[in-house]
Amino acid sequence: MLRSMTGYGKGAASGDTFSVIVDLRSVNNRNLDIHWRAPQDLAPLEIALKKQVQSAVSRGRVDVTINLTQTSNVGYELNRPLIQGYLEALKTMREEFGLAGDADLATIARLPNVLITPMSSSLSDEVMQGIDEAMTQALTALVAMRAVEGHELQKELLSRIDRIESHVIAIESGSSGVVDQYRDRLRKKITELLDRSYVDETRLAQEVAYLAERSDISEEIARLKSHLTQLRELLSGDGEIGKKLDFLLQETNREANTVLSKSAELSICDAAIEIKTEVEKLREQAQNVE
Repeated sequence: MLRSMTGYGKGAASGDTFSVIVDLRSVNNRNLDIHWRAPQDLAPLEIALKKQVQSAVSRGRVDVTINLTQTSNVGYELNRPLIQGYLEALKTMREEFGLAGDADLATIARLPNVLITPMSSSLSDEVMQGIDEAMTQALTALVAMRAVEGHELQKELLSRIDRIESHVIAIESGSSGVVDQYRDRLRKKITELLDRSYVDETRLAQEVAYLAERSDISEEIARLKSHLTQLRELLSGDGEIGKKLDFLLQETNREANTVLSKSAELSICDAAIEIKTEVEKLREQAQNVE
């Protein structure tokens, strides 16, 4: 099933000593890019939780936000090395830049990670299990939303492919009488220029054959049909299809350009331009396909 790269999922869990909320937000991105926002206490779990996201999502930017609250009276500890580092940095700023004033207790206490909890050194099994549960809930919701968005996107993409197919059919129909039209136009022009009714049919046939060869778009039509078949098959499949989809759309656009360069028929050129317009819209929408 086609999946969008846009989605949101939320999970929550709680126990006697904690509560945790996991928020996952995803948007389109060429590759998988996971951004992590969580308390320093959870740093040891970052790699494992990112792998959990990778197992469910293959493309897109995913913002992971985890809020952990301890409900027991565990107290706080001073992060002495960090406080010392802050003080030295503030002293350097004052001396090098000639800044006035001293940092008071309230200012230092508000700096990140100055006060830490005992959990920083060891996460209980109950907390780890709760985080895993919340992450699983959030991922399930995220994947479900991406699937729903993908279903709507799939319908729109297939609708545009149907429109492209109608233009390909118009091109094929219009190209069937091109040779006869060339012959009639050339005969008329020769007659007008030479002001006589006699036309060298052999020479005319040679010119028509030359023009027909230069303007033959049968191969382009066949490739356009093939690309449309592959696009439909791709949109009906599973897994990561976004990059393949973009490649096929590039090839479809290239064939439309070739048709434009070969044909002088207004109806064929109009249809080829319509194909390019639809392909451009498809490529914009395909940017959000996983």
